Amino acid sequence: MTLEFGQPDAQGVPTVLTPRLVLRGWRPADVGPYLEIVTGEGMADHTPQPKTEAAAWSQTAFQIGHWALRGYGMWAVEDRVSGQLLGRAGLYEALGWPGLEVAWTIRRERWGQGLATEAGAAAVEFAFDVVGRDDVISIMTAGNVGSVRVATKLGLWRDRAETLQGAEYDIYAIDRKTWESTRAA
Repeated sequence: MTLEFGQPDAQGVPTVLTPRLVLRGWRPADVGPYLEIVTGEGMADHTPQPKTEAAAWSQTAFQIGHWALRGYGMWAVEDRVSGQLLGRAGLYEALGWPGLEVAWTIRRERWGQGLATEAGAAAVEFAFDVVGRDDVISIMTAGNVGSVRVATKLGLWRDRAETLQGAEYDIYAIDRKTWESTRAA
């Protein structure tokens, strides 16, 4: 038997350049730095994070697979000048999830610099302009003051509370019409 092999199916993840960030597809070399980020002090206070290299590898593979299955997902976020991995940001919608979520995780020592807002704004724009969605949500615990601040800067408002995976979360939301009016302003 003679086999013929075609070219690989390209599951391209678009690269997005913001003034300070590069949002790009995940690489194997990101696993170690990502684990360092998410195991840092306070990083798992509001969102479950991987605690081992194997778990970080699995989460990275999940992020890559999300792009392949949905056509959108979470980007690896790096500093545009230094190339340092800063975290992740993008869109998430697992099966049974209450909507298309914009989410972010940024290296703790870079909190307060507007990087999550910058990456989140790019993800929201991608959701409306590229994915073609009519609304976007963000899910967080009530005590996650930093992420609430980012969500409100992005124009999301507290829409409702919801129990997900046995825990209580606040759902913030923005619809296309509201986003377009704030974008034009």
